[in-house]
Amino acid sequence: MRVHVVSDVHGNAEALARAGDGADALVVLGDLIDFVDYHEHGKGILGALFGADNVRTFARLRREGTRDETVAFSRSLWASLDDPASAVDGAIREQYAELFAAMTAPTYAVPGNVDAPALWPEFAGPGIHLTDGEVVEIGGLRFGFIGGALLPDGVVPRRNGIWRPYLRTREEFDKAAAELRGIDVLCSHIPPALPELTYDVVARRAELGSDALLGLITAEQPRWSLFGHVHQPLAPRSRAGRTECRNVGHFKHTARPYVLRW
Repeated sequence: MRVHVVSDVHGNAEALARAGDGADALVVLGDLIDFVDYHEHGKGILGALFGADNVRTFARLRREGTRDETVAFSRSLWASLDDPASAVDGAIREQYAELFAAMTAPTYAVPGNVDAPALWPEFAGPGIHLTDGEVVEIGGLRFGFIGGALLPDGVVPRRNGIWRPYLRTREEFDKAAAELRGIDVLCSHIPPALPELTYDVVARRAELGSDALLGLITAEQPRWSLFGHVHQPLAPRSRAGRTECRNVGHFKHTARPYVLRW
């Protein structure tokens, strides 16, 4: 068997259309949407809605400004639109139409934090399996899937708003992880809570990894734990017992899938 795995596609439909070439199956670990493009400011949903100059300013504030400055500027951008929620919804749907059409069958997909999983059933055609919270057999191995990212402790999830990322409370995420039993391959968007896997050397901060995923790895000892989310990790791989823990790469920029063979 040969399975190709990608994560953090962020709008790169052209490369996604080639990601399954030569593979028996394609696994997609989320973050399909290109919401804020920090490299090409005119692209992404914010670039389309507000232009490159405004996104450039937003990116600078994220790097150098205070949280209050960033929030104030962001609110001023949204206030400039007559119906920002409809504008974002339309932009997301436009991206999903192109991205799901690019997926080669059979594809097993789980959403990341920069995704709107409620919309996925509208765009997933034949041969595309939506696998969040499921265990699926591929080529004789049992793949367990869990999507989304962790909501920071103490933060109340937004129920309304212009854009709501797929963030799960720790309790919700841990409960979903506990149900993935008897697995040979663990597929998640975020990494297990190992410091070398969660630290982003460019952003200079640690992303939230999951203790529940690490506990699941310890208990189940799958062959592989596969994930993305951290675009420039301190280490792309680590071992936890017999499990190879692997960041499959920032697909938007590498345009190369990670290859599993057995």
